[in-house]
Amino acid sequence: MKRLPVMVGLGGINPAGRISFDHAYRRLVVDKLGKTAQDRTYASLAQLMGMEDHQAADSNTRGFINDNTLIRRIQLWDPAKVEWQSSAKLKSQDEAELTFVLSKRQLPEHVPEHWQVQEVSKKEVKVTLRDSLRVMLPDQRMSKVTSAGQLPTGFDPGALYPSRNHPRGLQLAVYGASDAIYSTGFTVQALKDMVRPDEIAVYSGSAMGQLDAEAYGGLLQNPMIGKRPSSKHCALGLPEMPGDFVNAYVLGSIGETAGIIGACATFLYNVKKGLDDIRSGDKRIVIVGNSEAPVLPHVIEGYRVMGALAEDEQLMALDSSDTCDNRRACRPFSSNAGFTVAESSVWLVLMDDELAVQQGANILGAVGDVFVNADGYKKSISGPGVGNYVTAAKAMASARAILGEDILRRGTYMQAHGTGTPQNRVTESHIFNELAKTFGIDSWLVGAVKCYVGHSMGPAGGDQLAAIVGTWNDGIIPGITTIDHIAEDVHASHLHLPMQHVDIDPADYPGAFVNSKGFGGNNATGFFLSPAQTRSMLTARWGKKALSAHRLANEKVQQAAADYDSNADNGSILPIYQFGEGVVDGESLGISGGALQVPGFAQPVDLEMDNPYADMV
Repeated sequence: MKRLPVMVGLGGINPAGRISFDHAYRRLVVDKLGKTAQDRTYASLAQLMGMEDHQAADSNTRGFINDNTLIRRIQLWDPAKVEWQSSAKLKSQDEAELTFVLSKRQLPEHVPEHWQVQEVSKKEVKVTLRDSLRVMLPDQRMSKVTSAGQLPTGFDPGALYPSRNHPRGLQLAVYGASDAIYSTGFTVQALKDMVRPDEIAVYSGSAMGQLDAEAYGGLLQNPMIGKRPSSKHCALGLPEMPGDFVNAYVLGSIGETAGIIGACATFLYNVKKGLDDIRSGDKRIVIVGNSEAPVLPHVIEGYRVMGALAEDEQLMALDSSDTCDNRRACRPFSSNAGFTVAESSVWLVLMDDELAVQQGANILGAVGDVFVNADGYKKSISGPGVGNYVTAAKAMASARAILGEDILRRGTYMQAHGTGTPQNRVTESHIFNELAKTFGIDSWLVGAVKCYVGHSMGPAGGDQLAAIVGTWNDGIIPGITTIDHIAEDVHASHLHLPMQHVDIDPADYPGAFVNSKGFGGNNATGFFLSPAQTRSMLTARWGKKALSAHRLANEKVQQAAADYDSNADNGSILPIYQFGEGVVDGESLGISGGALQVPGFAQPVDLEMDNPYADMV
């Protein structure tokens, strides 16, 4: 009997706001919400953005919130004044000697042989040379890309805990993982007490690592700009570091850990690892997630020169305008020019179904299946291949096996990778259209939330999943509202690509898919089950009596989660960050032949193991 991975917590932060309790999702569909949900959405964002709660009802404030969330003109740095270094060659006029005065401390460690150095004071020297001198001159350039998906203006994750110059991606990891854990309604200690220490796992990674000045950016750039690399640059830049931070400073876990990286499919790669571990019974609680902060000038320029990003001039040409519409930079499945870089941190807490029922955990849904496949031989490392046909087909086949053919056809929908590039609109739509034909789906509903939040690389699949979970609660599928037509080369004979929000009855959609494609041939498709479908399956396995007991136990859990939600944005509840607290050394362990007891954990590590190769002895 395989265990079912139940989603009991979901949290983080993206350009739409806080992920937990569907706040970020509701920002996407805020114009369709009822008054109570709309008020709560704006109140959360107002507090998150540093405003007073009462300001959220003001129409001017709401206008400011709308303008300063989702994809917009870059605010994290000035795209009109990107710091640059220009190479130049200095030489004297009329072939005379070139002379300049320099601080003694600025003299090169190895003075060139053709330099004549003369002391002019205790602190300065005069340098004379007949040859030319190559120098780097400070410069500023206008970025050709001025759009990005950025966290809500005014939200500073590093100000919420002693961040000690952490890279922004790791600041987001601390905040995002904390939000996910708080959303479960359990404390960290309660989660750790439920199971053995080695039955917990954290799987996380960032697709690109941390590239700002506090991490790899500083490591590589500092020697060229007159600075030294620090002792932290190497360590804090590692792609698996978001998970390491969660283990060391948030959860205090000694369980299994891994940073599984698959470019823009990274989130689903880690979900698959958690799924496999829970199904096999090897793990009972798994936290999976990703954190990425790539809205940096050099990252954007790197993707731009690849031809992957939507440049301002291209967007203006699409609109026949002399003004760039930053809000509509990402236009999936329409006439478009490229993707839009974004930052995000999304974390998912999974429990096996038995533990979730016993503990009265919240049931947000379940992971039905995740499939990962490569592309095979490729013409270009960045070009798409056939691997995504395999992942999507297997995910649909799994949904058919779990839910039945009729529900697959009429009761599922897809959250597409939907990057907004000309190549993606053709290739991804062909995959979905051909598979819809194959599986007998006449008009398969396909969403693409990157049109709102942009492409956050590693966590992108988490942004898509957050929209699915929100839809199951509110019954509104976010439309692709940045477009006004479907491009002629999009394959859509069996697809419904809505340009407006779609109202649904969540009961009619017990399953949904997340599709992810990544550079290098990294493809993943995940199939997820709704809360109602998950409860039905749990009842079938554990019986009505067990589910009734679960509902009673869940009342307390729900109340604790709701208390967090009410105070999550006003500063009274800070991210979980235990630096140097509860540190355990080897002398503190209780070691015996059958068990290993670790302080801080209620249950021991079991050392009584069966021989997995007993039939070979």
